[in-house]
Amino acid sequence: MRGESLALASAACFAVANAAVARGAPPGAEDNGAFLSLLLSFAISGALWLALGLAHRFAPVTPESLLWLAGAGVFTAFIGRVFLYASIQCLGSMRASAVKRLNPFFAVLLGVLVLGEAISGVMAWGMAMIIASFIVLIADAWRSGPEPRESLGRRLLNLGYLYGPLSALGYAIGYLLRKMGLNVTPDPFFGTMIGTATGAAIFVVAGAFSPSYLRAVRATFQRPNAWLLAGGVMSSFGQILYFAALNVSAMSRVALLASMEVFITILLTVIILRERLSPKVAIAALLGVSGTALLVGV
Repeated sequence: MRGESLALASAACFAVANAAVARGAPPGAEDNGAFLSLLLSFAISGALWLALGLAHRFAPVTPESLLWLAGAGVFTAFIGRVFLYASIQCLGSMRASAVKRLNPFFAVLLGVLVLGEAISGVMAWGMAMIIASFIVLIADAWRSGPEPRESLGRRLLNLGYLYGPLSALGYAIGYLLRKMGLNVTPDPFFGTMIGTATGAAIFVVAGAFSPSYLRAVRATFQRPNAWLLAGGVMSSFGQILYFAALNVSAMSRVALLASMEVFITILLTVIILRERLSPKVAIAALLGVSGTALLVGV
């Protein structure tokens, strides 16, 4: 039960982070907490890597593993997390969490295209259910969206529905690269530290070309936001607990239990943020989690 408990604790941490970011970064805010969360994840994972390494021993590090882990950071820490936070800011925590169920869909798709893995009939049904959950959200947004004369792409961008899939794709690619790096340097805390350091560095460099990124970096240090700080801390611990669960339990069970994040997010959002749960969001959440269950073979 230890691995299952860790996975549920991870889901709870991510759910709290979703609600905190939604509360601390309303649509249009200069800073949504993405850069702060990268700094916090770097500090926490770095401290754990150093403490465990001194207490036991450090895993061997090679240039190859550094390249894999830094590449993973580009996709997970920068593309994945930055667009996830943008999705939460635009859609709210409930819808963004439901869109996040696309993560296992892209993971399986990459496994087929890159690793040559086969898709069973059950897995195909799981992927179809995840796509159906996203379509339900899009259909709901299409009816209640902005100007009907706008193009489909522009309307979805305005509604934040392009950020979630980009984040999910980034995470899927990044996890594949991270797996390569951890095969050489089997230390998840070191991997997280390198990945988040890479993501934070790219964020700072992006600030030289994008005023919005520069404003977010400045706001992180000039105007501390307690909600975003809480979201960053909980997101960091959610990731750490997820890795800990993978160390002691099967990946399929961890993935399924971690997907309960969407239901915990809905509960917190309704109780704390006083948002109304629409039937279509509930249906999308159920479809997404059910599809995940089929993908992981539970």
